[in-house]
Amino acid sequence: MLTKGVTLRGLEVFDALAGSGSVAQAAELTGLSQPAVSQQIRNLEAALGTALVDHGKRPMQLTPAGRSFLGRTQAVLSELRLAQSELTVMDLSHISTMSIGIIDDFDNELTPRLVSTLAESLSKCRFKMITASSNAIAEMMRDRRLHLGITATSGEAIDYATEYPLARDPFVLVAPSKIAPQGADVNEVMQRLPFVRYEREQLISRQIDAHLARLKLTFPERFEIGSHLALMACVSRGIGWTITTPLGFMRAVRFHDQITAHPLPFAHFSRQISLLASPDFAENVPSDLAASFRTMLQDKIITPTLRSQPFLEGEFKVLKG
Repeated sequence: MLTKGVTLRGLEVFDALAGSGSVAQAAELTGLSQPAVSQQIRNLEAALGTALVDHGKRPMQLTPAGRSFLGRTQAVLSELRLAQSELTVMDLSHISTMSIGIIDDFDNELTPRLVSTLAESLSKCRFKMITASSNAIAEMMRDRRLHLGITATSGEAIDYATEYPLARDPFVLVAPSKIAPQGADVNEVMQRLPFVRYEREQLISRQIDAHLARLKLTFPERFEIGSHLALMACVSRGIGWTITTPLGFMRAVRFHDQITAHPLPFAHFSRQISLLASPDFAENVPSDLAASFRTMLQDKIITPTLRSQPFLEGEFKVLKG
């Protein structure tokens, strides 16, 4: 049983205040007045019997007890948001058939969770899920072989499906940690080592090529790799450097002790991750699914990534529909 005075609203306010350091910003984030925010924090501190915030500093800073409690608070709020998002796709019993394609960027975290939630909800449905490249998912959507697709989009107009934006996935430079640890000058690495690129026909490769062409940038390249993890393995061995996105970097978790993500040393650019829905589905199904996926994406991938890669703040983010 929770200690009397520890409320969900209090936890939400504490999380907002910890993230902003400002009562005014916490009030804006939570929709409360500034006095109400201050009262929620006082109530929470009284219930716990300890100070969570050093009220004498501006911006406000957490006490050691507050920093410890924040980790638990964020975990609780994350699980509650995920549970709520899963409930939004629970009423799918009226659907008789559903096929969905998902890019393999989400295999580690989101795809298993999303598919298990859908499978439980689609109690009377013939359900099919595949993982494939963005190019393949787009082609299957055009040919009406899929009802739904979660994929990177090219930025071109889509006339064969309705697009629901999910996330902005900015491009980053990834280099061997032993040569370019965090904060290193990556220009030196780019001159010293070859560019390890994605296979040219992949959508991500074409997007990178188009941006480099706009900037009139060329780099020596000797390696063209079709497998994302094989590409990351090459970088981890010091063979070269690459350009990928936070989703790609986080998917290569097995190499994180050997590779480091850096901001691009030239003009930034990004790709968009979207849910595509064929005309066969009523609007509420894909829109509810998109809302659920955004919540999962924020809590399971974006928030943890921003903790370890703070330079992505404001760039790697969920997009509202």
